[in-house]
Amino acid sequence: MTPTGTVARLDAATRPLDPPFAAVDLASLDANAADLVRRASGTPIRVASKSVRTRAVLERALGSGLTESGGFRGIMSYSLREAIWLVRAGARDVLMGYPTVDRGALAEFGADSLLRDSITLMIDGAEHLDVIAAAGATGARLCLDVDASLRIGPVHLGVRRSPLRTPEQAADLARAATTRGCAVVGVMFYEAQIAGLPDTSAAVRLVKRASATELSTRRGAVVAAVTAVAGRLEIVNSGGTGSLEVSSADPAVTEVTAGSGLFVPTLFDRYRSFTPRPAMFFALSTVRRPSPKIATLFSGGYIASGPAGASRVPTPVWPAGLSLLRNEGAGEVQTPVTGLAASALRIGDRVWFRHAKAGELCERFTDVHLVAADGAVTTVPTYRGEGQCFG
Repeated sequence: MTPTGTVARLDAATRPLDPPFAAVDLASLDANAADLVRRASGTPIRVASKSVRTRAVLERALGSGLTESGGFRGIMSYSLREAIWLVRAGARDVLMGYPTVDRGALAEFGADSLLRDSITLMIDGAEHLDVIAAAGATGARLCLDVDASLRIGPVHLGVRRSPLRTPEQAADLARAATTRGCAVVGVMFYEAQIAGLPDTSAAVRLVKRASATELSTRRGAVVAAVTAVAGRLEIVNSGGTGSLEVSSADPAVTEVTAGSGLFVPTLFDRYRSFTPRPAMFFALSTVRRPSPKIATLFSGGYIASGPAGASRVPTPVWPAGLSLLRNEGAGEVQTPVTGLAASALRIGDRVWFRHAKAGELCERFTDVHLVAADGAVTTVPTYRGEGQCFG
């Protein structure tokens, strides 16, 4: 995927700026948002904040007007302190994507009716109920995180998240929660082995189909079991950017989650089910020429989380024909590049990159520059720029 025209437009619009900086092409962002809504086929999309980490972009998605066929509704937060901050800023439907044991944040949550009404906590065990009660947050709205991995004998395909798997286990936890005065309003299933796995081979696609079939049956049984205990559920959340079609096709699912599909990092380049448009990039300056075939750039060591390897490093995309040095990679202070285009780079010239993941790039910058189709640039703060760091 070589978004040459997009980067050329960003480069021209941001000429007055000194790298390093991050920029977002709004035409691509908006096209990606519309495509996510199309792929969800009328099922509402909850925006994953960890993949965005810029309030202006969250608000743009939620206020996009793409509501006639589901559209964007609500936020999935990764930190309770983040969720509280978002509600204080005006958000009113925030689902925690992960459990929390932050006692201070739970105490603040429990003492404020607006927070209790606006935020749904995530749990996957009775121990979480103990933490919630100890912080004085009883009466909370709760969602149960249910394991969505595929099990084939001893083989585990998917991420290691929740210990909840069977309808009986989910019903038991729902019963314990309601007994202790909490309201179980939802269940969540994140099938990472479908949503987060590129379509690299026929074997991978076979595993994805098998996983989707198994999960659809088990998800329906879990929903029925929890409903029998807690009553009708408001939330049956599933999916991610890479699995919107699969998740939304299940009639038990009331909403799907997506966030990375707005910015489109390099980890989404090998999916066959959709063709997204890269929207977020970052620029570095050439500061050294150690040899005729190598140019050294300032900064750039923005390595993504996950298993260490080539898939987690940033990728130079403009000028075309550049690559990182195997022995140095992307460095904290300097990043050397080589290739046919390196010999033409002069001191002060820019090189544009894409990050391997989406929102993590925002942890490196206090601002993001949003570039409109006409070249107008609007600078907005990231979470970091607003003085927020949630881990």
